[in-house]
Formats: sequence, C-alpha cells, structure tokens
Amino acid sequence: MTRETGRGRSAATPRSVDVARLAGVSQKTVSRVFNDEPYVSADVRRRVLDAAEQLGYRRNNAARALASGRTRSIGVVSLGTALYGPASLLIGVERVVRDTGYALRVVNTMEGDPAGVAGAVDSLLDQGVDGIVISEPIDEADADGQASLRADVPVLVLGAPSPVTAPTVLTAGDGADLMARTATQHLLDLGHVTVHHLAGPHRWYAARDRLDGWRTTLTAQGRDTPPVVEGDWSAASGYRAGRELAEDGDVTAVFAANDDMAIGLIRALAEAGRRVPEDVSVVGFDDIPVAAYVTPPLTTVRQPFDAVAQEGLKRLVHTIENPDADPLPPSDPPVDLIVRSSTAPPPCRTPPARGRRTASRSDGGTHRPSSPNGGQSTQG
Repeated sequence: MTRETGRGRSAATPRSVDVARLAGVSQKTVSRVFNDEPYVSADVRRRVLDAAEQLGYRRNNAARALASGRTRSIGVVSLGTALYGPASLLIGVERVVRDTGYALRVVNTMEGDPAGVAGAVDSLLDQGVDGIVISEPIDEADADGQASLRADVPVLVLGAPSPVTAPTVLTAGDGADLMARTATQHLLDLGHVTVHHLAGPHRWYAARDRLDGWRTTLTAQGRDTPPVVEGDWSAASGYRAGRELAEDGDVTAVFAANDDMAIGLIRALAEAGRRVPEDVSVVGFDDIPVAAYVTPPLTTVRQPFDAVAQEGLKRLVHTIENPDADPLPPSDPPVDLIVRSSTAPPPCRTPPARGRRTASRSDGGTHRPSSPNGGQSTQG
C-alpha cells in the first residue's frame, strides 16, 4: 500500500532501510526489533517502532517465511457457534495472538459437517500455518471408532483433549472435571443427599469431562448417582429438562453443565412451583454475564477463558520457535466457584412432599413465583 506525500502524489512503499534511516539505527537493528530478538534497548526499540508507524512500514512476511521456513501464522479451528464458551475462547485467542507477532487464520466448523474438524485442520495445513489451535473439540470418530486428526505442526487443544496425532500436542483449559467436582461438592457440603446432573451433548469432550467430575464426586462419597438428563447447551433444553426433573419430589440439587441450561431449568422449576433455592438448589457452569442478574442470581463455576488462551498460546509459540526444546510445563487451572443465591441447604420434609413443601425459612420463604418469568427475570 502506498502513502500520500505532502505534494499529493504516491510515494514508494517504505522499506526497512527507510525505517533505519529515520530511527538513526542500522538495518540489522530494525530486523532485530521486528524479529523480537534480545539485546535491543527499550529506547532503540521504541524509536524503531515509532519510525515504522510514521512511515507505514509493514514487514515482508512472505520473504521472512522463505528465509525461516515459517509463515508466522497460527491456525484456529473453532465451532461456528454463538455459544458463550467457544466464542469466549476464540476472542481470548485473537487477543493473545495479536501480541505475539503471528497472523491468525480461523476456520469455523459446524456440527454435522462431514469434513468437520479434520477438514478444517487439512485446510489450515494447506495454508502453511506454523501451529494449530483446536478449540472445544467434539467427537468425530470415523466408522471404525478411530479419530482421524493428524497434523505435521504443533497442536494446542483448548479444553478437554481429543485424539490428535502431531509432533507436539499441548493442552490448556482441560480442568473441567475438577471444576465439576467443585460444583458437585458444594451442593453435597450444603447437606443434599445427592445431586442430579443436566449434561451437555455427549459428543462434546467438555460435556463428558463435566459429567465425569460429577459422577466421580458422588461415587467417591458413596452417594447414589441419579440418571443423567442430557441437553444441547441451550436454555430451551434446560427448560425441557426442568419440566422433567420438577416431577420428581426427591430432586433437591442439580448441577447443570452450563449457565444457559441452568437458567432454562430454573424457569421450568418456578413454573412447576418448585422454588430455587428453597426446594431445589441449582449450580451452573461458565459464569456468563447475565448469571449474576437472573432470579435468583446463579451460583456457577467461572471459566478463566483469557488465562487459558494466554497460557496456551505462550506454550504453543514457544514450541513453534524452539522445536528441539522441551515444551513449557502447564499450570494448574484455577477453580473459581461463584456462590450466589441459587444454592442453599435442602428443605426439611416432614412428611416428604412431592414437588412442594410448606415449611418456612427465616425469610418467610413460602412465596412461589406467580409469573412465568420468575425463572429468568433480572434484578432491578
């Protein structure tokens, strides 16, 4: 791209020698700055970058790729979805990649696409990317039950690890089972005899991890494991599950695999006369922005999307640029349980009631929502 001069005519595209002349440094120093090499003072680096910005200089990435054998680009495979978790991870990756000096190439896939993740990986490899990020993978085993994800560049999987064959496979943000154990344990610690689970679609590795964490916690403490109700991550599927669970008077606690389903669940419980948390406690997963403003405010597990992207991309870039070095070790994911008003000790039933109770709480909690919006109205 050319820039207009003060005389109104186009000037030639600026080169690194022009940047060096304006900054008062050598051409080699300009190269060191843009290659992010050490031994360049902060003052010199600032002068070079200021000169480059003033001139509109852009690095010749094609020439650098020929010289280094790398395109300095990272490919991302993401489900083409508006779901909060995958969308937040993709935003986090885009934010981090901008700071690494790499270009970002994104390929979205859709559930039911016969090419799927494997086709997206092949497309990125054809573009010559130096590494690949697979965000929130789903199970796409072939007819023989074998995964067919193969790549000849380092791969970072964000979320539960899927079967991938690559020179180096890194994972980040794969602590959903621990987060699910924390959510389930919170309900048991409140005194609930057991916890029901509203799971995500089984094809998602993330849904399986959350289910495993729930089941492991109940089994370890000798609690009954109720039948799993499966949703599709949507509030509508949570609502359908809530109508089913509301018919069982023994249900006093539910761990939902994401907040959207938890919100739909609470709406259905309210319509059935089952108060949250007086009759049924509900815990979600993700901490979506609206979770703090529904009625009641939702207890949930917060996912550290930005931290996961930051750590994962740092490790991936290190592996790309240091192929003979050991990968950077992963860090333990933080577990942040946000306790709000949707969880409480179980109701005292004497005698057991099916779906309703009359015992009052200290706040006089015998009121049942009279409006169908009781499950997801916002605080005013």
